[in-house]
Amino acid sequence: MLQIGGIVFLFACVFGGYLMTGGSLEVVIEAAPHELITIFGAALAAMLIAGSMYNVKKIAGSLGKVIKGPNWKPRDYTDLLCLLFLLTKTMKSKGLIALEAHIEKPSESSIFKRYPKIMKDHFALDFICDTLRMMTMSLEDPHQVETAMEKQLEKHHHEALVGANALQAMADGLPALGIVAAVLGVIKTMGAISEPPEVLGGMIGSALVGTFLGVFLAYGIVGPLGTRLKAIIDEESLFYHVIRDILVAHLHGNAAQVSVEIGRGSVPSEAQPSFQELETALNAIPPDGG
Repeated sequence: MLQIGGIVFLFACVFGGYLMTGGSLEVVIEAAPHELITIFGAALAAMLIAGSMYNVKKIAGSLGKVIKGPNWKPRDYTDLLCLLFLLTKTMKSKGLIALEAHIEKPSESSIFKRYPKIMKDHFALDFICDTLRMMTMSLEDPHQVETAMEKQLEKHHHEALVGANALQAMADGLPALGIVAAVLGVIKTMGAISEPPEVLGGMIGSALVGTFLGVFLAYGIVGPLGTRLKAIIDEESLFYHVIRDILVAHLHGNAAQVSVEIGRGSVPSEAQPSFQELETALNAIPPDGG
């Protein structure tokens, strides 16, 4: 909602100030449709030329995040800490065989089923299970495991940023495409050079709308949307860093409670549960974890 409010405020300030100086919106409104077709059409075409169908799908799927915001809320971080507490505690107290039943079929696990939102995130689920699976295969060197997890995180983050990078690239190109639209308008105007001054003035004004729209859309809408999307993806990636920190702490031989407390320190401040809140959540888990 903040982004929608920001866009409304942007239009109010830009066009309100223009009207206050005595400007008329008639020329802008008349020229805007065909100028937008030229500018946005060229921008989308450039995106298709530079990208692939995979990138287009990623971009379309990412745009909803701008309005929706980060996927992970404070409650989700608490759930993650509880989930990893149960898994690491099971591994320490009951051994690898007891853990395998949970990581091989998480959809049937009494532990994972307690946290359906985390289960729906395929990367989070695979990240946890694959890392624990490596541990059950006797890969117990914390540094090797941490390196492997870092590579997975980098790969996932790079792929998640496709939409944000595409929006930023579009924002970088829009001012130039606005000039293209304006030049076409000037060419049209020069073809009607014999018309009276008032007609030529209207045609030149219409041509300049292209330059205005290119700059306005780039720095007022598309660029900020790309920046916001990148910030959301960066924030969401912190959720997976908590997983890494807890599992690496577990490999260093820490007790489940200590490993989770280390992970709690990696939770973003606005979503971080207090020590007492986490302790209350852990104590509320049934003894069997089911």
